[in-house]
Amino acid sequence: MTATILFKALSDSTRLRCLLLLHRHQELCVCDLTNALGLPQPRVSHHLGNLRQAGLVQDRRQGSWSYYRLHPDLPAWARTVIEVTFEGTSGEAPYAEDHDRLAAQPCPSARCG
Repeated sequence: MTATILFKALSDSTRLRCLLLLHRHQELCVCDLTNALGLPQPRVSHHLGNLRQAGLVQDRRQGSWSYYRLHPDLPAWARTVIEVTFEGTSGEAPYAEDHDRLAAQPCPSARCG
């Protein structure tokens, strides 16, 4: 992980929003992220693929569902950047609305699988 890779990933608002949701919720299904972001699944999956390729997130398959989380081997400095960004933006649009949409899902604890 380099600073250039991290900040390039953070420069796109969809990728940033995904990372901040994953930071807050530890692990989310693609459909959770799609609903929270209000974006089409192919667009969200494309950005998650970019984050995975950059080494920022890790995915796992469970049946036909894909779940994402921050990569457990992220360096401490990268986690700190994500944490500070989360703290500084959590009350702002669109980040607060993303969390509200995720929380308002009919049954957020009943995962897709």
